[in-house]
This record gives sequence, C-alpha cells and structure tokens, in this order.
Amino acid sequence: MAEVKIEQKVTLGRQETARWLADLAKAIDEGGTVEVPLAGPTVTLHLPEEFRCETEVEVDGDEVELELELKWSPASGTTATP
Repeated sequence: MAEVKIEQKVTLGRQETARWLADLAKAIDEGGTVEVPLAGPTVTLHLPEEFRCETEVEVDGDEVELELELKWSPASGTTATP
C-alpha cells in the first residue's frame, strides 16, 4: 500500500474536543469503521480488533502537548479510504 498522510490542525473548544473524542471512542468500541471529518473530504478508516497504542506528554515552557497514537497493520484488511 502506498504511503498516505493527511494532517489537519484546528482549534476546538473543550466541549467540541470531548465530543470528537467520545465519537471516536464509540466508533472504536463498536468496531467496523470510523469516519474522520477533515477540512476536505471525510476519511473512512476500517478498524482492527487490536491496536498498538502510544501516549506521550511533553511540557515545553508554557505549552503542553498530549499525543495519542493508535497504529495497526493494513495487512489485517484495514484501510483508509478518502
């Protein structure tokens, strides 16, 4: 599979952020697919049964960065569809 990278940076309020994370969590819990809305097209991700998860917290002066990363192999039949 060819490498694909789609990145988007937006500013969301606390409630919008919570709703976005809750929607993502619900889709993961239910399995199947999740649609990730972006500034352009919506990307549909086909989800696996297991993820490799990584969490990172970085504090740099007056900025805090929290990264949540989920990885899985497209070989398991999961793909991203724009």
